[in-house]
Amino acid sequence: MSKTSRALGRWSGISHRVGSDMCYWVMPVSGQMISETTVQHVTRYDLENADIAAAVEEFNGALTTRLDDTNFWISNDHGVYIDDFDVQPDAAYGDEADTPTTDEYGGVEYEEVNDADIDSYDKFLGAKIRLSNDSNNADGYTIKRNGEKVPKITTDGWELLVEFKDGTTEWVKLKDVKDSNPIELAEYAIANQLQEEPAFKWWAEKALRRRDRAVFKAKSKYYRTTHKYGVRIPKTIEEALRIDEENGNHLWGDAIRKEMSKVRVAYKPHESHTPEEVRRGGAPDLTGFQEIRCHIIFDVKMDFTRKARFVAGGHTTEAPAAMTYSSVVSRESVRLAYLIAALHDLELTSADISNAYLHAPCKEKIWFQAGAECGEHRGKVMIVTRALYGLKSAGASWRSMLSTYIVNEMGFVSTRVDPDVYRRKSVKPNGEPYYELLLVYVDDILLVSAKPGEVFKQIASQFTIKDDHWGPPTQFLGSEVEEFIFEDGGRAWSTTCHKYVKNAVDTVKQLLREDGRQFKSSKRCEGPLPVDYRPELDTTDELPPDLVSRFQQLIGIGRWAVELGRIDIHLEIALMSQYQASPRYGHLEAMYTIFHYLARNRKWRNFYDPRLPHYRESAFNTEADWSEFYPDAREEDPPSMPEPLGEGVEITCFVDADHAGNKVTRGKHSGILIFVQNALITSWSKRQNTVESSTFGSELVCMRQARDLLVALRIKLKMFGVRILKPANVWTDNNGVMKNTSIPTSMLGKKHNSINYHVVREAVAAGVMRVAKEDTRTNPADALTKILRFDRKQKLLWPLGHLLISKAHQWTDGSGGAAE
Repeated sequence: MSKTSRALGRWSGISHRVGSDMCYWVMPVSGQMISETTVQHVTRYDLENADIAAAVEEFNGALTTRLDDTNFWISNDHGVYIDDFDVQPDAAYGDEADTPTTDEYGGVEYEEVNDADIDSYDKFLGAKIRLSNDSNNADGYTIKRNGEKVPKITTDGWELLVEFKDGTTEWVKLKDVKDSNPIELAEYAIANQLQEEPAFKWWAEKALRRRDRAVFKAKSKYYRTTHKYGVRIPKTIEEALRIDEENGNHLWGDAIRKEMSKVRVAYKPHESHTPEEVRRGGAPDLTGFQEIRCHIIFDVKMDFTRKARFVAGGHTTEAPAAMTYSSVVSRESVRLAYLIAALHDLELTSADISNAYLHAPCKEKIWFQAGAECGEHRGKVMIVTRALYGLKSAGASWRSMLSTYIVNEMGFVSTRVDPDVYRRKSVKPNGEPYYELLLVYVDDILLVSAKPGEVFKQIASQFTIKDDHWGPPTQFLGSEVEEFIFEDGGRAWSTTCHKYVKNAVDTVKQLLREDGRQFKSSKRCEGPLPVDYRPELDTTDELPPDLVSRFQQLIGIGRWAVELGRIDIHLEIALMSQYQASPRYGHLEAMYTIFHYLARNRKWRNFYDPRLPHYRESAFNTEADWSEFYPDAREEDPPSMPEPLGEGVEITCFVDADHAGNKVTRGKHSGILIFVQNALITSWSKRQNTVESSTFGSELVCMRQARDLLVALRIKLKMFGVRILKPANVWTDNNGVMKNTSIPTSMLGKKHNSINYHVVREAVAAGVMRVAKEDTRTNPADALTKILRFDRKQKLLWPLGHLLISKAHQWTDGSGGAAE
């Protein structure tokens, strides 16, 4: 809903019998009731905006004037008023002897209820019950042909007096209460012995059984993790202290005390009232506050350090969706930062902000009853004042606070293309201008600057930096980071995921030990999967629910390994991810085979080499004139693009598609590798969604996908202030696609491919990219579309750190990114 199409209105309830189930009555400023489905309430935080608050006040005033009867007098030229007529009073309001009976007056009778009794048993917002005396539905049962008496599936004739949070009450139909709060209503029915009533009997117990199943699944999933890295993980404070006593140490106790000493600033005691008084509404100063439960969760870090975290049960609070979103820096931006640091001869520095969320204010009205972890305040009402971990708004509150400080106090500006990358123009000691880049992933900060000490000192003046330390990164977002110096004096940053892969393999070994199995692959192969393996042809039995969960867990572990740079299993993980909904035993064994491969090949390093690649320029059609076909083709620069500074870069891309590789659906698969200089920035291995009848069509779709990725990458580089030297060099092994996208006069013979055809050609005409032929045998993207023999995959992918030589191009001689 755009800002221009929004208008203020007064919400007046659900529009029954009009529109869909999510349709509401809304009164605009005209005073004429309308029915709308697209509505958005004005939040408390919206009203903090002066413009919105003024608009709401103006609307309220206009609507009040519109609905004021005194502004609408009926002209009466005859001077006759209603009081001039002799009208007898209605018998229903006159003498009791003339009052109609209940049946004559509509058949509605009210049950008299003692308010004192209501308060003693009511657990559903102070509800009272009103029953209709409709004889057609009084019984609430129906008789089957066999004489069996069963309850009708209906809620007609029942209403509840519901008290809302603002203190107002209203009679609401049972049907509406059931639709909005089924679990609470079912609990109310059970607590007040109403479950045998026909209006409740047919659904209340079923609703509670569904609730119990959901709670059981959530608890069982939580309590399923009992050990991590061989260390027993407690679930409660009492269990943690008992483990310390059994082990003769105080590791968990120290972790609890350390956490509580830091989190103490997030809440304050409320001495005026007890928790029971607040729950009964006896604390006027806490009106509108929501009660939550807080507890401590436990974890073990990779270095076996015990970790305790005091968190709030934020899932039980109500918060607007607009205030809960919090973005983080993308993995692609982090890789570019590694490259830019070496390219511009800048320092790369990282730091971690300690207890980040606790620096930000709490945007919600929350209180909790202190537990044993709160020490002397146990049992008291505690008001949450900071963005406590677990609250829905905590992440957004912290990000907003940090971003505001970075922009307003430190002088950085958001690059916008990645809102968590900030840019600031600065000058090197030699007088050369450059851009500092500040990357934020929640509480982890990565800085590319010639003067990192000054920047981090300014951050430390406002926030607490962990251990008061910042320096060259050794680990960032799960990757181990290391700087390498080449023989020619050049340097490059590199990343690896040795520790993550080792822990992933150990996790799989532990799962198999629990099953009474050894860590062995049922398929003999050197690569991640056998060359002849086809998951779509697997006919083994489907997995039971517990093993389905395990299969999905292994897929998640594998996906993160790919994110950390293990592109040698990218295709295999992408193929197996297609079967997460209903995996089979054969698919699970295939995942074990992939991890068996990782156990044998744990070490893999990615270099972000800033040196220019060398290639054969004659492979490209540099003389092509596209002006006749696309006269207006121009590469569009992003708004607010800064002036590029420093050394320029070149982009290289390899594309390949596997046509009809799936033997069941004949689906197609795309593989794309994108380099900036000699640094691998993007790897793409995904199934194509379109249906193509030829290899040419599949390759053209892949080329269009590569074009989209290249446009996005070029925009990002421009917003980072990086100079791009020339169009991206795109290599494909399909001769037809190469000719159609590099020769202006080449005609398209298949009209259904025309959109992709023109999109790619226009990008070539605009100078975004240029296309050349690469032999299949040396195209590294081939490893992202087909299951290859291990020796061939090794030749294609292992040198991507990055020493790669082919007939069409030659990369500069680096110190290699081969498996170590």
